[in-house]
Amino acid sequence: MFWQKAVGLILGIMVWCIAQPALSDWTHPLSFSNAELSRQDFSGQSLQAAEFSNANLEMANFEGADLRGAVLSASVMTKANLHGADLTNAMVNEVKLIGADLSNAVLVEAILFRTIFTDVNIAGADFSDAILDKAQIKELCQKASGVNSQTGVETRESLGCQ
Repeated sequence: MFWQKAVGLILGIMVWCIAQPALSDWTHPLSFSNAELSRQDFSGQSLQAAEFSNANLEMANFEGADLRGAVLSASVMTKANLHGADLTNAMVNEVKLIGADLSNAVLVEAILFRTIFTDVNIAGADFSDAILDKAQIKELCQKASGVNSQTGVETRESLGCQ
């Protein structure tokens, strides 16, 4: 169990390092670390590589936002709206997504270790190549349904559900 997590963490770091050259093209990423951003509206915004570490994002609205490469580590996102958001290559580890809406979100190659998915809506979400542990996959497969309208990938297939 320890080795699986260690290997996953190393793979996550490797993915992040590989993504760094692409991230260098984005000028001046925004930083919202340790910020109080509950109920803020970020819908439709381009937030590529933005940092939201340790932020309070309760009930924040990220509907349709471009969060590719963003860092949301250790943030509270209870009841956040991430419907249709693009979280490709994002670091969403140790995030509390309790009651959040991830429907139709793209989480391709996202790092999601230790993220809490209690009562989340993942209908149509694409988790292709996302880094999750077996317990998270098992939990998410119980509620997985739909097809992502942006990628055309079935949620169950992207999670590797059986």
